[in-house]
Amino acid sequence: MIMKSMQSTLAAVLLAAIQISSAQTQSAPDAQKPAPAPAPSATTPPTASKKTSPYKPNPVSRKATEYYGGVWGVDSLSARWTESGEVIRFSYRVLDAEKAKPLNDKKNEPALIDPRAGVKLVVPSLEKIGQLRQSATPENGKVYWMAFSNKGRLVKRGDRVDVVIGQFRAEGLTVE
Repeated sequence: MIMKSMQSTLAAVLLAAIQISSAQTQSAPDAQKPAPAPAPSATTPPTASKKTSPYKPNPVSRKATEYYGGVWGVDSLSARWTESGEVIRFSYRVLDAEKAKPLNDKKNEPALIDPRAGVKLVVPSLEKIGQLRQSATPENGKVYWMAFSNKGRLVKRGDRVDVVIGQFRAEGLTVE
């Protein structure tokens, strides 16, 4: 009996609290409501808030690592956004120099594709230096790189990109 009266008292108190809360929100004067944000004018550009993900990029899966190591003789694939943002650096470590030869072959034009941005970046070629990539005969255990021009900074950190070099294709690399 005491338990039923305690339950009904508790229910009555909760119901009263809900009714008071809803009555206060319905009868609040307009003066207490926040003023609507002013519409941005044509002369002031909207401020872009930089959203960064709290999650770490997904590493290359175990199966993908086995595939790249077994078929192409490379591992430790990475795509990194440089400090200026004007260059994306793709690097890889050679496990089997014979299998990795096509990646360093100058005849194979490399491209970095970002489906989100809808762009295809290329390795720039400078007049006195040549292409910004390593094209020496690969050696086991060495890390090789190439730099893709990101003019306009269209490819951002966190984007998923594909790197294509001749028949080689590394898909879904996260730009770090």
